[in-house]
Amino acid sequence: MFFSLQTYTKIFNYQLFVLPLPPQDYYLVCNMRIHKEGYKIIVTAFILLVLLNVVFYLYASKIILFYFILLVSLFVFCVVLNFFKNPRSIFTGDPDGIVVSPADGTVVVVEEVYENEYFHEQRIQVSVFMGITNVHVNWIPADGKIVHFSHQNGRFRAAYLPKSSIDNERSTVVIERENGERVLVRQIAGAMARRIVTYAQVGQLCHINEQLGFIKFGSRVDLFLPLTADIKVEIDQKVYGNQTVIAQLK
Repeated sequence: MFFSLQTYTKIFNYQLFVLPLPPQDYYLVCNMRIHKEGYKIIVTAFILLVLLNVVFYLYASKIILFYFILLVSLFVFCVVLNFFKNPRSIFTGDPDGIVVSPADGTVVVVEEVYENEYFHEQRIQVSVFMGITNVHVNWIPADGKIVHFSHQNGRFRAAYLPKSSIDNERSTVVIERENGERVLVRQIAGAMARRIVTYAQVGQLCHINEQLGFIKFGSRVDLFLPLTADIKVEIDQKVYGNQTVIAQLK
């Protein structure tokens, strides 16, 4: 009557995506793994849902109530798995001067702004909002060296709001390229996110195809690029982490 963790995973990997998908999404599904940041949460959710189903199986007055709870449990577990999917993603292009998308999602900001936390100068901001169905892994956007890392506590407003970049909890990483040019990437927690994980350490060499971190249950990633950058994306464009080229640096 009850499914194993392996069965739940198979249901997620092979049955949740039966609807037509773009070619890129088929690639993601076929190369799916579960991210390490989700192991504890997934196991905890699995145990709690199994216990809930056992209680309803033993004490529910009507069997249909048990089947309803079972279906709801399957849905909830699939949603949790969905948050922690970790597809194999490899950028196969020439990384020289390239900035790739640090996250899956939709471009919600492309504009020139004054970056007031690190650069204190005009920069081009490109922001990617991660929806509930997007991969929540964050990627190193450019080759270089980590020269700055900081974490600021803040609010948990909806990440698509413009002020979330300065009001919400966030982590900031700055990458310096070989020519001295610097790229800032900022992980921003949203209304549902309660933990930002960042793997970057100051002094560490970093490259495209490496993971920057993970935002649990959220939310948005900002890039602050030089004004001379040739931006390759536009508002409302769907982008893929470590795949879509965001900009070409001069």
